[in-house]
Amino acid sequence: MKIIFKILLAVLIVIGSSHAKDVKVFNFSEEELSQLDIRKVRGAENNTVYTVGSNKNGNFLKAVADNAASGLGKELKIDLNKTPFINITWKIEMDLQGIKENTKKGHDFAARVFAVKKTGATPLSNRAINYVYSSNNKIGFHSPSPYTKKSIDNVLASTKNNLNEWVTVKANVKEDFKKFHGLDVDELDGLAIMSDTDNSKMKAIAYFQNIYFSAD
Repeated sequence: MKIIFKILLAVLIVIGSSHAKDVKVFNFSEEELSQLDIRKVRGAENNTVYTVGSNKNGNFLKAVADNAASGLGKELKIDLNKTPFINITWKIEMDLQGIKENTKKGHDFAARVFAVKKTGATPLSNRAINYVYSSNNKIGFHSPSPYTKKSIDNVLASTKNNLNEWVTVKANVKEDFKKFHGLDVDELDGLAIMSDTDNSKMKAIAYFQNIYFSAD
């Protein structure tokens, strides 16, 4: 999306220890959701609706985007030398079949998680890896955002493989910043979640659960 980094509004400082421990990012509780500022993407007609729920595996976030685009996020410090792997458990109930996700008219994803590194004085100078649950491309597909080459869309899950099923994925964020941006990143500065359909004018339903960083 055009202005994505503005959604990184809440602050969480994570202090590493001598022994790398899993770093949990979101609690997906009512209290947490009430404290996060949800920002609509410029030009979007509606906000994505976020609600929390729970199952046997804990709390989750439900996102319903009906011709909508807004996200929520946190500024945080993650030591990528200790915990370089992002782990995401997510599910797509309703996907976005038939759109071309690497074009401006089709640049929507039922679920995405942005890993952000500050590389300048303004949010627009930031670099990002956009980990996405694609409706049309295979796992492993990647391309620059059609809005900015500073954000790379990287498919970690696809409804071609799993629709309406919980899927857990993992990616090495440190290696991805080197691969896609040519940057040696020691510390991550932010993480954001979004479900958006403002370009395609369609409807998507997604769920996020248990997002954390790990040593391996």
